[in-house]
Amino acid sequence: VLDVMVNLVSEGMTMCVVTHEMGFAKKVAHRVLFMDEGKIVETGTPAEFFDHPKTDRAAAFISMILTH
Repeated sequence: VLDVMVNLVSEGMTMCVVTHEMGFAKKVAHRVLFMDEGKIVETGTPAEFFDHPKTDRAAAFISMILTH
């Protein structure tokens, strides 16, 4: 399914996707929104979000998924 979505994105299709697949989000997203307790707490490009998170909560989440 993710491969089909990657192909659709490469063809220019716009999507709004909710996922726990962070590698997929980093690869295909133009924008990433990070939610905590039902609220958007951070938004940015994949590079901004994954490489330079603005909030402690996002930084903790990223460090947790990158170590597992």
